[in-house]
Amino acid sequence: MDLFEAARAARDRAHAPYSRFKVGAAIRTGSGAIVAGCNVENAAYPQGQCAEATAIGTMVAAGHGRIVEIAVVGGEAGSGILCTPCGGCRQRIREFAGPDTPIHVFDAGGTGRSFTLGELLPFSFGPDNLGF
Repeated sequence: MDLFEAARAARDRAHAPYSRFKVGAAIRTGSGAIVAGCNVENAAYPQGQCAEATAIGTMVAAGHGRIVEIAVVGGEAGSGILCTPCGGCRQRIREFAGPDTPIHVFDAGGTGRSFTLGELLPFSFGPDNLGF
């Protein structure tokens, strides 16, 4: 399964009864594994969780530690709405990825665009700033 398909499948399982805006994310790890996550909303706003955060948590729980590339699917098929990661998720991705890491964003029909993390989060603060 490719990243887009994994992210779209995760999007289909999102729990988004309040915003009705479903998002899925899929990560290719350093070992080539694909892990996915979806957004999970909560009646007690702002206690929800973004799809990217869910996927990163799943990646870490599975024993992986590096993001090679990530795909995010949000918006209805044919909408052209491209759901880039929010600021908090850009920083979460930065913890496990470098500035050249590709981030592919799509609507549910596959219309998309690719960015690097450096384009979405220029001059970022990461583990290397702390000497790690």
